[in-house]
Amino acid sequence: MRYETLERLGLAGSDYRQRVYRQGMFSATCEQPVGALETLLDDTLIAIDDSIKANRRDDGLYHAYNIVGFEDQAVTIRTLYPMLEGQVAALSSGGIEPAEASEVIDALFASDVYRADQHSFMLYPDRSLPGFLGKNRIAEAAAETIALLQSMLADHDERLVVRDPDGALRFNADLGNAGQLERRLDEVLNDYPTLVEQARKPLKKLYEAVFDHQSFTGRSGTMFGFEGLGCIYWHMVSKFLLAVQENYFKALEIGQDNATIARLGEQYYRVRAGIGFNKSPEEFGAFPTDPYSHTPRHAGARQPGMTGQVKEEIITRFGELGVRVNDGEICFRPSLLRRREFIDVPMPLRYLDVDGNWQQLQVSAGALAFSWCQIPVIYELTDASDPTLTLTLADGQREIIAGDRLPTEMSRRVFSRSGAIRQILLSLPSAVLFDA
Repeated sequence: MRYETLERLGLAGSDYRQRVYRQGMFSATCEQPVGALETLLDDTLIAIDDSIKANRRDDGLYHAYNIVGFEDQAVTIRTLYPMLEGQVAALSSGGIEPAEASEVIDALFASDVYRADQHSFMLYPDRSLPGFLGKNRIAEAAAETIALLQSMLADHDERLVVRDPDGALRFNADLGNAGQLERRLDEVLNDYPTLVEQARKPLKKLYEAVFDHQSFTGRSGTMFGFEGLGCIYWHMVSKFLLAVQENYFKALEIGQDNATIARLGEQYYRVRAGIGFNKSPEEFGAFPTDPYSHTPRHAGARQPGMTGQVKEEIITRFGELGVRVNDGEICFRPSLLRRREFIDVPMPLRYLDVDGNWQQLQVSAGALAFSWCQIPVIYELTDASDPTLTLTLADGQREIIAGDRLPTEMSRRVFSRSGAIRQILLSLPSAVLFDA
C-alpha cells in the first residue's frame, strides 16, 4: 500500500508517518514498500490502528459502523448510533492501551447502551419508533423546492407523490426503492420533459432522506425481541466480559500501574455481576445458570439453548482461575480470582479422570478445586511468600516444583492426557488473589 494512497484516505497523519518511517516500511521516497508479506501486514495493522483511533467518539466510545456515500466529486461518511459490538471490537483489537480501555468501559456504563434494570448492556440504545402513519411523510418545504412535484400535484398526478386525506404528502406506495423511483421518472418523462431531468437528483435525495434506507439495520432497528430494540444479547455481553479480561491481563503483562490494573479488575467484576448466575430467577426471568440468547425490554430471558455465550464463559472462567499457556508451558496465576471462591467447609469434587472413570476427591476448607484436561487441580492458600506446585504422579510419587509454572515436558503430559500426572496442587499465597 503506497503512503500517498493512505494519505488521500486520511490515514496518514504525522504520527502515522513517523511510525511508518521508524519501522522501515517504506523507502525514503515512499514509492515502494520494503519487504514482503510481513511488511504489508504490519503496514495494514498500522492503518487499522489509525482508523480505530479516528473513530473515537466525544463521549469516550467508538463508532461501530460508518455509512459511506458517493457523490460526483466527494465521498461522505456518516456514523450510526453507538453499539456494544463496536466497543468490544475496539477493546479486543489490541490497538488501544489498558488505561484507555478502562475509560471506554466507564463510558459504556454511563451510556444509553447500559440497562440498569439488568445491570448489563443492550446491543445499542433503545429508541422510539414512529407509528405507521408517521412514516413516509414529505415535508411541504422540501416538496416546494422540486418543480416537478409541484406540477404533478397541481395536475392531481399521483404517480410520484400523493396527498393523503389529512393533507400530508407521501411518496406513492408503489415506490419500494430508489430503482423503482428511477423507472417511474422514466415513465413520466414524456408528460414533464423539461422538469424530470432537473428533478432526478434532488428527488432521489429527498426519497432517501424520507426513508433513510442506507441506515437500515434489519431486525435490530425494527423488532422488540430476538436482539431487537431494547434487547440485551447475552453472547455480546460475554464477549465484552472477555474483552475486559483481556485488557486486564494485558495491563499485567506490560507492567501497567497498579491503579489501572485494579480498576480493570473491578470493572471486570462489575460486568460479570450482570450476567446469569449472579442473578435470582426472578431478576433473570429464567433459571440463571442456563444460557439464553437475549433479554428483551418487556420480558425476562428468552430463547434458551447452547448459545455462543457458553464459549466466552468457559474462556473467562479459566482466566479467573489463572490458567494460562505461554510458550507451551502451563501457568497457574490466579491474580483475578477472589477470596470468596474458596470454600469454608470441606466439599467433594466429582470429576472424570483421564481413564474415563468418575472419581471423587475431598476438598478441604480454605481450598478451591476444578478439573482441567481431566486432571483435578486444587488451590490451597498458604502463608508462604511464593507459590509451589505439587504434582501427584501415576505411581503415587509426588514432585514439587517451585513457582506456578509447569515445564514444557510436564505440560505436554497434561495436554496429552497421558495419565502420568494424576493431580496438581497449587499452594498459593493469599496476596496473589485479586481481593486478598
